[in-house]
Amino acid sequence: MTTEAEQRLVALQAVLEALAHPARRQILLTVHFRGGEMTAGDIARRFAHAWPTTTRHLRVLEAAGLLQHEKRGRERIYRVQRERLALVTEWLAWFEERRDPLDG
Repeated sequence: MTTEAEQRLVALQAVLEALAHPARRQILLTVHFRGGEMTAGDIARRFAHAWPTTTRHLRVLEAAGLLQHEKRGRERIYRVQRERLALVTEWLAWFEERRDPLDG
């Protein structure tokens, strides 16, 4: 059985992997600074990626819990999930406090 701390580390791993790609970091920042939500089409238009590349990046960000989408008519609206980003700052705090994240 995994502890809550171990589950958080698994979630953190997905977040860090998603943030490892510069295009995904840029997508996340763009959505954040455009009010926290954007349509998939608006996101795609802001970047020089082909549509399949953009949707792949959006899927990775969503799988990591960094973005969430909802359908409005024919559009998908992507929204930043700030709570998931908090995993990164929490992880960095473990280093600052010099404590083992698996100790709960």
